[in-house]
Amino acid sequence: MNRPDASNADSRPPSVALRPERPGDEPFLFEVYASTREEELALTNWDEPARRAFLAMQFAAMRRGYRGMYPAGEFLIISLDERAIGRMVLNRTADEIRVVDLALLPAHRNAGIGTLLLRRVCADAAQAGTPVRLCVLKNSGAVRWYERLGFAKTEEAGLYDEMEWRALGG
Repeated sequence: MNRPDASNADSRPPSVALRPERPGDEPFLFEVYASTREEELALTNWDEPARRAFLAMQFAAMRRGYRGMYPAGEFLIISLDERAIGRMVLNRTADEIRVVDLALLPAHRNAGIGTLLLRRVCADAAQAGTPVRLCVLKNSGAVRWYERLGFAKTEEAGLYDEMEWRALGG
């Protein structure tokens, strides 16, 4: 019986990496965005052309909004073994690291990748002596996930909660 050994390339852990967005990433970024709206759009009785038009309009607005609000932001592609699987937008200032957006394609959700990435961001923040902050839709499953990672609600803003992570003793 053949057993894989530690020197076998197939037995190595998957490699999660970040790289800056490039102009050719736009179709992939739209795919990621559209995947985050599937549940919501399933509640409509819109046909596919209407859904695509709505998604295109919302995607363009989101992109303009993020670029306008965070001109120095890091607009990143998440890759797993060099294959694009998601996006992350971070904004680093002297006062905080803000997680603006973190989204993975459905096949890669609930696999620990988001947790790994947020832990990396928190480690960076701990080293810099700053908190990590984010905004999340109230009562979404993500709230519990952030709480498990050590985030706490700091304020309410309409339909959203502002959350913060600080290093122990920070």
